[in-house]
Amino acid sequence: MNKSELVKSLAEKAEITQKDAAKALDATVEVIQSALANGEKVQIIGFGSFEVRDRKERKVISPATGEEIKVPATKVPAFKPGKSLKEAVAVEKKTAAKGKKKATKKK
Repeated sequence: MNKSELVKSLAEKAEITQKDAAKALDATVEVIQSALANGEKVQIIGFGSFEVRDRKERKVISPATGEEIKVPATKVPAFKPGKSLKEAVAVEKKTAAKGKKKATKKK
């Protein structure tokens, strides 16, 4: 699903215009980005949490030259799914797997 499909789905679900749904989505993303940039954690109960994690400095070998390169320490955004999201995805996988089993039995 891309952004325009998400906006369309949000508009239908919330019974608002696509323009308003796009504004709401853009505002949500902007607020999350701003909070993460400030080092804050954003937690949406039932969905998951966004946070900033520190990645340590490390050494890697360049596949092109075989030379050892030092990658500096950095901060990276991370998402940890919540229990409800994990369960919803697990149910979808089970449902899809059952559908595949039925399809193979028909042969």
